[in-house]
Amino acid sequence: MEAGQKGGLWRETPVVDTDVLIVGAGPVGLTAAAELRRQGVACRVIDRLPARLPYAKAVGVQPRTLEIWDRMGMVRAALEVAVPMRGQVLYDGGVEQARFEVRLPPEVPYVFAALPQYETERIIEEQLARFGARIERGTELVGFTQDEGAVVSRIVTASGAEQEVRSRFLIGCDGAHSTVRKGLGLAFEGGAFPEEYMLADVEVDWSLPQGYGVRATHHDEDGRIDDLLVCIPLPGDRRYRMSMLVPPELSAHAEGASQDSVAHGLEGGRAPGLGHIQAVLDRLSPQPTTASAMRWSSVFRISHRLVDRYSVGRVFVAGDAAHIHPPTGAQGMNTGIQDAYNLAWKLALALEGGAHPRLLDSYDAERRPIGEEVVGRTVKHATEGIRATPDDMTTVMSREAQLLVAYPGSPLVAAGDTPPAAPGDAGSPGPQAGERAPDCTGLLAGVAVAPLRLYDLLRERGHVLVLYADSSDALASCREAAATGHRLVGDQLTAFVVSRDEVTPQAVRRPTDPDGRRLPVFRDGAAQFARLYGVDAPTAFLIRPDGYLGARLSPPAAAGATGAASALSDALGRVFHLS
Repeated sequence: MEAGQKGGLWRETPVVDTDVLIVGAGPVGLTAAAELRRQGVACRVIDRLPARLPYAKAVGVQPRTLEIWDRMGMVRAALEVAVPMRGQVLYDGGVEQARFEVRLPPEVPYVFAALPQYETERIIEEQLARFGARIERGTELVGFTQDEGAVVSRIVTASGAEQEVRSRFLIGCDGAHSTVRKGLGLAFEGGAFPEEYMLADVEVDWSLPQGYGVRATHHDEDGRIDDLLVCIPLPGDRRYRMSMLVPPELSAHAEGASQDSVAHGLEGGRAPGLGHIQAVLDRLSPQPTTASAMRWSSVFRISHRLVDRYSVGRVFVAGDAAHIHPPTGAQGMNTGIQDAYNLAWKLALALEGGAHPRLLDSYDAERRPIGEEVVGRTVKHATEGIRATPDDMTTVMSREAQLLVAYPGSPLVAAGDTPPAAPGDAGSPGPQAGERAPDCTGLLAGVAVAPLRLYDLLRERGHVLVLYADSSDALASCREAAATGHRLVGDQLTAFVVSRDEVTPQAVRRPTDPDGRRLPVFRDGAAQFARLYGVDAPTAFLIRPDGYLGARLSPPAAAGATGAASALSDALGRVFHLS
């Protein structure tokens, strides 16, 4: 029985119920599962593979992904094994053409990192295990259907047994050849690049600077690239994930090579040998070198495609199931992780019963435009080079780091907020609704000797109302805003104050609380919060679980200021079901 059919679904097989069934245990599916379990949602994760693949496929981890892992409470494990990406050196014809460092604004807490995909999966799987969940390996989705109340999926387990799984939602994180996407009948328009490449995880004995990527090319008489070598550093001693053009004997046009309607990703049966890799190094390496210790190799193709919708009813797609594109800039896995995290917090709230009825519609509204931009940009960079953009290099690197992802047109962004300022604008008023909430340092608390980061205060929390007070007199409006938020959504909202001045404990007591709880206050000791957030007057920042601003309100609230109170109510009402 295929997806979309009605009637009694596989009545002869046992029914197992869960809140969310996740298909695919790569970084995207694991992210969705880990965040859902962290928030107490029952879910099952299935993957058709019997074990994690020991391949360094996706190796670039963007700073924004590390920020998400920080919010999830799992970044430390990544920091222990990842290596920093310091820059890239470009060669042509054996001669160095350019060398650039990857620099980001100093307040960004993490740099570009390299980490083999199997390590990324291990780290997220360990986070998942913290909350009592595991991957059901060797288990495959073979069909599904849905109605207004549930999704019923047919799976085949590792033992060959069939099961019927009834879930409230289904997420397809099952890659470029997604069964879920095909089951929904989604369009997946785009095309394929004619070039074929081979990948290898090897060690070399050259003396090039560590932490730098290497891109070496050769041009033919017409100025076209006819030979290519790209090396990304990996943890280890002079270890790299290398990609290069495939030789004729390994081409898909060779006899016996498999064909696929979506030509994307690794292909089986045509693994390059160490001799293939050495031949390219002999032609293009900036220094004479010998490759050794090859851990794996493969041939791969590149396509660029995007689905027409990210969801239908109770079924969603994320990651490569929704968008595929060139690996330029290491955007694919990182974009998929953001898909999963964006969806997970919304599903958790919907399952809890506190969500606005249309909250889940915002997943497509927010993430599909991002997928479309990433596909277009990576195709452009793959054909024209990353320097084809007119932006300055700091902006280019911030965009590649996914720090400029924003949702200004989202239905979750409160109406009436100032539209985002142009990146790099000297007069920028700080982040606006829909933009990423930046980190800052120098926050002081009475009992903490060392200054805190803002992200320390956001970690493992849901919606947070950060209230800026430019003086002790402004604390009254901060208390009112916090009380309004608590009255509207209860403990689903955490609130604290960032104050320009040091205040006494008596000034922050919340008289509306019967137990006399105090509103936490952190002093902006280095004035970095005020500078980065562009504030010089009392202002409220509603920060979502995924680290984006849902609203920026000034003033936060005040006694009798019904306009400010209704603005906060409007912002919360776009996400929560307000009684």
